[in-house]
Amino acid sequence: MIEAAALLSAIVRHWEDFTIITVLLSGNAMVGFWEEFQAGNAIAALKAQLALEARVKRDGAWMVVPARELVPGDFIRLRLGDIIPADARLLQGDPIEVDQSALTGESLPVAHKTGETVYSGSIVKQGEIEAVVQGTGKSTYFGKTASLVAEAHTVSHFQKAVLKIGDYLIVLAVALVVLILCVALFRGDEMMTTLQFALVLTVAAIPVAMPAVLSVTMAVGARVLAAKQAIVSRLASIEELAGMDVLCSDKTGTLTQNKLTLGEPFAIPGITGDEVILGGALASRAENEDPIDLAVLAGVKDGTHPSSYRVTHFQPFDPVHKRTEADVSAPGGQTFKVTKGAAQIILALAANRSEVEAQVEKAVDEFAAGGFRSLAVARTDDQGKWRLLGVLPLYDPPREDSKATIAQAKQMGIKMKMVTGDQIAIAQETARQLGLGTNIMDARVFSETSHAQAGQTDDMIEAADGFAQVFPEHKYHIVDVLQKRQHIVGMTGDGVNDAPALKKADAGIAVSGATDAARAAADIVLTTPGISVIVDAIKESRKIFQRMNSYAIYRISETVRVLLFMTLSILVFNFYPVTAVMLVLLALLNDGPILAIAYDRVNYSNQPEAWNMRRVLSVSSLLGLAGVVASFGLFYLAERTFHLGRGAIQTFMFLKLAVAGHLTIFITRTRGPFWSSRPAPILLWSAVGTKLLATAAAAWGIFMAPIGWHWTLVIWTYCLAWFFVNDWVKLAAYRIFAPDRSGLLTKVGLHPRED
Repeated sequence: MIEAAALLSAIVRHWEDFTIITVLLSGNAMVGFWEEFQAGNAIAALKAQLALEARVKRDGAWMVVPARELVPGDFIRLRLGDIIPADARLLQGDPIEVDQSALTGESLPVAHKTGETVYSGSIVKQGEIEAVVQGTGKSTYFGKTASLVAEAHTVSHFQKAVLKIGDYLIVLAVALVVLILCVALFRGDEMMTTLQFALVLTVAAIPVAMPAVLSVTMAVGARVLAAKQAIVSRLASIEELAGMDVLCSDKTGTLTQNKLTLGEPFAIPGITGDEVILGGALASRAENEDPIDLAVLAGVKDGTHPSSYRVTHFQPFDPVHKRTEADVSAPGGQTFKVTKGAAQIILALAANRSEVEAQVEKAVDEFAAGGFRSLAVARTDDQGKWRLLGVLPLYDPPREDSKATIAQAKQMGIKMKMVTGDQIAIAQETARQLGLGTNIMDARVFSETSHAQAGQTDDMIEAADGFAQVFPEHKYHIVDVLQKRQHIVGMTGDGVNDAPALKKADAGIAVSGATDAARAAADIVLTTPGISVIVDAIKESRKIFQRMNSYAIYRISETVRVLLFMTLSILVFNFYPVTAVMLVLLALLNDGPILAIAYDRVNYSNQPEAWNMRRVLSVSSLLGLAGVVASFGLFYLAERTFHLGRGAIQTFMFLKLAVAGHLTIFITRTRGPFWSSRPAPILLWSAVGTKLLATAAAAWGIFMAPIGWHWTLVIWTYCLAWFFVNDWVKLAAYRIFAPDRSGLLTKVGLHPRED
């Protein structure tokens, strides 16, 4: 619309206005472009850290390289949970199962064997095998398809709220501008000049900087989170984090250290503990770097010499079989199989189940009561029948910071729920140590619940402190139930089968060491273990929310102030208090401080954030009305007391709107008194700098009638006096419209100080 105003200036041959508006418009466009360009670069840099990696064999050694560096002919290793990085032909090995749903829409995994081609973007669901790369990048099946598909964009709750504010301002601006045009037509005013002014006034009222403010604020927050080892893959998820009130967290590696240590094993009569450990070690593979395998291998005692045995075939753990298995050749030439896995899985295989089941279950229960996970080990006999050897206890101690971080999360209004595949006794003991509570729900209840009991089960899910014996599909159900109960839910995950739950959650969080599939489905990817980084991310997201809330209140109050003052001046006094050029100049001067809001120092709330439109609109409208009163007060002084001419009065009002407008930023950025939180230097000096520019323009008469330094000092004094009045109006508005927020008007308690 500013372009249209420039065109109208040319039509009526107001060349000075045309030149000024064009120059200011170009400057404004360059500022907006540069800020969004910077934000885009920041987002691109963060996403580059999430690039897929591949295990490739080069110069005879296996190494991990970015998937983009693969070339046809490379030998790669594919494992459970990997997103296949390139089109590749499978080499010698066992068949693998691949999820091709992203490419073909097939809901079930497809089996692929030696010699067949698997496609980039597919996910390995079972097994592991080596392959040779055939195509990369745009030459892959996925690349060719992706080039034909436009990216879909979703709008978050946060963006919807901001857009609603924009719609409100646009409707208000258009209604008042139409009223101005109608009155001008009735009075017989020059329509070209009136239309030019109306267009510029509309632009000044519409929040044209909102996309830039939104992008910059989100990108700045994402950079801060990345420095804290949390990489944001979907910027809009930052707002979901701010409102999150339930966090379902994995136990292993997030709440605990994921440093398993092997305890003293239970062995059935006739078997030694060393034999149980040896069997477990042979069913493990060090190069997979699985924490359980590494703990078992580390527990091998001197003298057992597992290296003297040769593993001829190894079947890694997968979600279907839920155990590992190895074909072994002993030093004497004897061959046998070993397997390790959950006790109930191994017992189901064992031919001696009836003899040992009671002993095994007792041992597992005793281990669980002490917080130990149990891993059963079995070996085939001469007839090829499985014989259970014993149970290995594994202990994963809580992280040192977990208990304190969980307590902090509770203070921030977040209900923590632990999610684990361990037994109830282990989960209860771990939850007790962490201070989570011991109301642990057995996830097996989900599949046993009838339709009539569903409501009762949902109540149990909402009240539970955690869930035990959880399979990945249970996570999705937990998230779904909590969301239906109006909770904003965060869910952590690391496995390929966690992807649906991560996608379903309002904030899906892939923990450190997660599979490619989990990272691709998550909104936030953690690059360091522990829950403290999640809490840090929540704090930062709430700060971002505060910045955007401040911007919304500021933008609405300024729009109400300018629009009502302009409209009433024209209707009542038949006087344009500022020129079209002045309005464009005001819009340009506002850009610096507005964009600096993204870098402001703010305090996070100790409760989940949500948009309260009634409060936002009420507080901002009261501030806007107070600004209208202040503007007419100065207008009266300039005309009736100081007896200034029309040109000087317009300069008076321009400087008043510029100075008072920027001072409003420092009022709206806090819910308490303006001095309760120091602004960031970049916000302070950007506001000071633009106010000084406006002051110099008014004093020296740049694009307006000069008024000299004496009158600029008078205007500054007037604006500073009203600054204190407006701050009092804000405090009164919050007392009226937010009476339930204890500590709202002070900086004690609710908002920790952020220096």
